[in-house]
Amino acid sequence: MKKTVLCYGDSLTWGTDAASGGRHDFEDRWPSVLQAALGPAVDVIAEGLGGRTTAYDDGLADCDRNGARLLPTLLQTHGPLDLVIIMLGTNDLKPIIHGTAIGARQGMKKLVSLVRFHDWGRAYKAPGILIVSPPPLCETNNPLFAPLFQGGVTEAQKLASLYADLADELGCAFFDAGTVARTTPVDGVHLDAENTRAVGRGLEPVVRRILEL
Repeated sequence: MKKTVLCYGDSLTWGTDAASGGRHDFEDRWPSVLQAALGPAVDVIAEGLGGRTTAYDDGLADCDRNGARLLPTLLQTHGPLDLVIIMLGTNDLKPIIHGTAIGARQGMKKLVSLVRFHDWGRAYKAPGILIVSPPPLCETNNPLFAPLFQGGVTEAQKLASLYADLADELGCAFFDAGTVARTTPVDGVHLDAENTRAVGRGLEPVVRRILEL
């Protein structure tokens, strides 16, 4: 039976191209690379939204960026699911949102709880959960992003360890995308095409193991 994977993320999942200000080509986005690698036995659903947080409001946004508020609806929309991949936390590091890695960790814990205790109905069980630590922020001279993420480079270095410990605590799978990809100094936040493809390639063996493919 075909497996279904939901990729829940922010602009790194949507595919923001810092150099052009637009979006990477469909085939370059990491969920698309993961889909191509896994083949037709798996449906990979990309749910990326620029500015999405784990569980915090952004009062300046033009739409709802609170990941915890939106997730239950998307679980219901795309269910049943075999695996939910969550790569969030970068936007939590903005001082105007929360500003700390521990805040992102607590938000991620909330998201895991929403998946685990969602009403999947009598016919289906809760999906597996893969927590992904995003590639950490890097230094940039970008006049918008540098102040927007002030202090974020230091905090971002803490995310992988915090998320790994959280995954152990909650019995989730974990992958550190910073081991395969680097953010671009163009804005310090986003990925160029090669690095976003690298996330998809890096996730393939992890997802295969979880889904027992």
